[in-house]
Amino acid sequence: MTVLRVLALLELLQAAPGLTGPELAERLEVDERTVRRYAVKLTELGVPVEAERGRYGGYRLLPGYKLPPLMFTDDEATAVVLGLLAGRRTGLAVGETATESALAKIRRVLPQALRERVEAVTRTLEHTRAPAAASTPRAGPLLALADAVRRRRTVRLAYRSWKGESSERDLDPYGIVFHSGRWYLTGLDHRSGEIRTFRVDRVSEAARTERAFAPPEGFDATAHVARSLSAVPYRHEVRVLLETTLEQARRRIPAEAAALSEEPGGVLLTARAERLDGMAQMLAGLGWPFTILEPDGLRAEVRDLAARLAGYADDPGGR
Repeated sequence: MTVLRVLALLELLQAAPGLTGPELAERLEVDERTVRRYAVKLTELGVPVEAERGRYGGYRLLPGYKLPPLMFTDDEATAVVLGLLAGRRTGLAVGETATESALAKIRRVLPQALRERVEAVTRTLEHTRAPAAASTPRAGPLLALADAVRRRRTVRLAYRSWKGESSERDLDPYGIVFHSGRWYLTGLDHRSGEIRTFRVDRVSEAARTERAFAPPEGFDATAHVARSLSAVPYRHEVRVLLETTLEQARRRIPAEAAALSEEPGGVLLTARAERLDGMAQMLAGLGWPFTILEPDGLRAEVRDLAARLAGYADDPGGR
């Protein structure tokens, strides 16, 4: 994602001319040598960058140089603004304030009439779903991980677990998946020797190495993340045989909710659950005959649910 970093440098030079190499390196999350390389790249693209020599010398655009204005049609401006708003609501965004600052910049350059019309859409738009509560990843680690996935290079991660424990590890990143408001990274963890799934918003640093790797042939990152989420270690392990086909089961049961496999007599559902009453309600809602293999507590929950439903049918008031 070097192009995005070069554009970020250009934005910094416009907003705060005179920033030193160390200051730019800190903001771009790269080293000073990379900053110098980005400045050369801008010059090659026709954007003249001056670098003042000396300990306190800074970088700036050549005095008098102005970038051509960014022009949007009505449809383009509306698409950009709505895309930013949708990303913020669903979690498909980066950083704490990136969306707000990007919206503010776009609004500033829009003609007044178009700005008012776009603002009307943003203020009147209603949603049927609640906004994602998940924290968003930082742009630096996310871009570094995406670059490593594309180039098939091992990365060194600084990671914080859900318990708040920090660790470092080398990882062969196979793919990045966005699911239900969160970003996930899956790949071969060199510490454990296993293919694991990590939350991208918990990655504080990601440095690409030059060690190449080859992912397993036919590896499906989305399917693996879904299986990983369905195997989260909740209190109860559930195994139920559903009397239906695998195709029908996959239509009704999300991959992240349970693992499904074809078995003689039906489909084996394997899942983990914190509460068995919710699992009983899900099974009842499917409408298929089923056999509970484990745990015994689920049988009791299904009987209790059946008794409550029978009571509702006998008593119109539900008392």
